[in-house]
Amino acid sequence: MKHVIDIKDLSVEEIDSLIKVAKDIINHKEKYSHKCDGKKLATLFFEPSTRTRLSFESAMMELGGNVIGFSEASSSSVSKGETVADTIRVVGCYSDIIAMRHPKEGAPYVASMKSEVPIINAGDGGHNHPTQTLTDLLTIECEKGRLDNLTIGLCGDLKFGRTVHSLITAMSRYKNIKFVLISPDELKLPEYIKKDILEKNNIEYVETKSMDEYMKDLDILYMTRVQRERFFNEEDYVRLKDYYILNKAKLENAKKDLCILHPLPRVNEISTDVDDDPRACYFKQVRYGKYIRMALILKLLEVK
Repeated sequence: MKHVIDIKDLSVEEIDSLIKVAKDIINHKEKYSHKCDGKKLATLFFEPSTRTRLSFESAMMELGGNVIGFSEASSSSVSKGETVADTIRVVGCYSDIIAMRHPKEGAPYVASMKSEVPIINAGDGGHNHPTQTLTDLLTIECEKGRLDNLTIGLCGDLKFGRTVHSLITAMSRYKNIKFVLISPDELKLPEYIKKDILEKNNIEYVETKSMDEYMKDLDILYMTRVQRERFFNEEDYVRLKDYYILNKAKLENAKKDLCILHPLPRVNEISTDVDDDPRACYFKQVRYGKYIRMALILKLLEVK
């Protein structure tokens, strides 16, 4: 039995295989509509989510399966003091696979050690979000036609942004990748990621406070929101939340085939005047997320 807690739990070959299956699902949806008949997915979301939870649920439904679960910790027995380990043991009696989101880093890993069914980490604090990374990779592959030879700008909250951490980990395994890390000093990429992933793998990167400085060089621009829920005080959040705002004017020098991504939800960091630009791919990204989660569910349930 395999769990997906970290994007590193999947080899490059497995990621490429998932992307291949997801692209086949896009082109032949009817072929997959009964693949999970009789199977149940449990979505255990201990913190709020719209896209990720609904994406998992619609993915399972489009495969012919059923969904059970909860959307907030207060509606579960955790509010009575039940441990994550006990919750997982109980829910595993009712389901074939579990997608779990939790505000504490490492909680899905703890769950995986106690689970009798596959666990998918749907986000744990500021740590990992592997299925968002798979979504990002499928989007890049479909929109750019490749996952190598890319200059990727990551902008905004690089300190707490779990989607950024997972994406860097995944993309560092492909050839000729360069990162432009755009953030204020307070939200810079953690040193351990620079040291253990970028520098260890000889990945070229630059750090800058300016969104404009490297815009013309980017193949991908990955915007992130400053996350209120990760801050210890409101004053720091208010000071940094509007530090970067992408608008039409900032795209004047960008490549014509730039791909603009965002894990969503957005607040103010992308102006709505960008939405109709053909380079804006963040709503396409949402749709791709459903297909890659369908592929992952099939893989973990060992459905051919």
